[in-house]
Amino acid sequence: MANKKPVFKPYYQHQLMAFPPTFDELIPADHTVRLVDKIINVINVEPLLNAYHIRGASNYHPILLLKVLVYGYVTNTYSSRKLAIACRENVPFMWLSGMSKPDHNTINRFRGVRLKHALGSVFEEVVKYLAEEGLLSIDEVYTDGTKIEANANKYTFVWKKSIQTNKAKMQKQLDEIWNYAQSVATVEDLLPEPPTAKTVSPQSIQATVDKLNEVLANNDQVDKKTKAKLHYLTKNYPEAIGKYKHQEEILAERNSYSKSDPDATFMRMKEDHMRNGQLKPAYNVQISTSNQFIVNYTIHSNPTDTLTLKSHLEQHENSFNRPPKTLTADAGYGSEENYALLEQKQVESFVKFNMFDKQQNTHYNQKYPFAANQLFYHEQKDAYICPMGQSMEFVGIVKKRTASGFEQQVRRYQAKNCNNCLLNGACHKSKGDRLIEINENLQRHKQKAHHLLNTEQGIRHRKKRCHDVEPVFANIKQNHGFRRFMLRGKQKVEIEWGLLAIAQNIRKKAA
Repeated sequence: MANKKPVFKPYYQHQLMAFPPTFDELIPADHTVRLVDKIINVINVEPLLNAYHIRGASNYHPILLLKVLVYGYVTNTYSSRKLAIACRENVPFMWLSGMSKPDHNTINRFRGVRLKHALGSVFEEVVKYLAEEGLLSIDEVYTDGTKIEANANKYTFVWKKSIQTNKAKMQKQLDEIWNYAQSVATVEDLLPEPPTAKTVSPQSIQATVDKLNEVLANNDQVDKKTKAKLHYLTKNYPEAIGKYKHQEEILAERNSYSKSDPDATFMRMKEDHMRNGQLKPAYNVQISTSNQFIVNYTIHSNPTDTLTLKSHLEQHENSFNRPPKTLTADAGYGSEENYALLEQKQVESFVKFNMFDKQQNTHYNQKYPFAANQLFYHEQKDAYICPMGQSMEFVGIVKKRTASGFEQQVRRYQAKNCNNCLLNGACHKSKGDRLIEINENLQRHKQKAHHLLNTEQGIRHRKKRCHDVEPVFANIKQNHGFRRFMLRGKQKVEIEWGLLAIAQNIRKKAA
């Protein structure tokens, strides 16, 4: 039997080529990098060019750096160091950069500084380009939000409640030592009133401490324990109050922030691997999509979706000079303020309210027959009729303000004699006569939303929302592994998400 040997294809590692291949020949015609190159070349990037000054040394061309960054985010290469390496070793990056080799500092500075005021317009140009091709609609959008972890230490937190508690303790100790000082002070000392919680400031605390030292420090009748307290108060309180004042200015309307990224707020995340409800510093990312293309995005430090819609719509108007014609969103946006805003802007809204899905179920309505929305309203008497036939008459209007400052008007109706009622305890749980609050404007908006959501068009929008906006977040977070921002500060986070949004749109078009 003949001795057979394996056959290999020729391998000549150092073979010279008379006509070496170009990068263009090495990249397939349908490669995604060609689409990145084409879109960046055709859109208007004038705002980006205006970010550069005439003076100084020559710079890498901004179009080059923008293409490198966008293609980096398309291919899940987010690190400036990895992008710099790719420009030296990766064929598509080398083709895009024209064999230029920007270092990681150049790429990082371009992303954090040059794109600061220009990336928004670049994203808008990409959206308009895709809209002209008929791939998306600017007028019919689906809105949702997700929370993405910030690049911040989750243990360097500041809580508003903690500040308030510490200030209350300081106020109590000040009052105690002030009262003691008044008991031992002479008439000549003329002790004024101590600062209250409303008037407390570093200056007022310092003035209080100075006055207490003047009265107590050299007084032989004061015991050592009180003098030790006064010494501690003198050393720490003015500085502590100054620190708390600065922290409250950073907090503004929020309940918390991270010391390593003051713009990040502690939020409850879905990705809770420990399953202990741990809060993490994060940003609330809001997007509007059309056919799984991102049309608009905004970044918020507020964890509640309800309070984000106003600024999100304003951003859409600033970008495209008009609000969308239709907007579909889940129950997280169904507030009176948002319904009124959408109505004012003449946006046809398919937005659920919090009890919409449950009210679709007849068993749920039968389960709560005594709910306020189930009572009969007598329009002529302006009264509600309770389950036993008693008239609940109008007793007044109460004005309430939401967390955003929106004013609500609530009408109150109260029964007159619930004590001997057979349904007492089942109809309501209060000890006295039953009192109900009716927000007529919110009821009107809910009835309008209920009607729209159950029309043929509304059902279509409700079904489409689930597979239009939500898969975009799933694709970015799960398929492309972006679960934590790399940059710090809201402004830089907006740049990073803008690059992700452009990358998502290009990937979607390429698909």
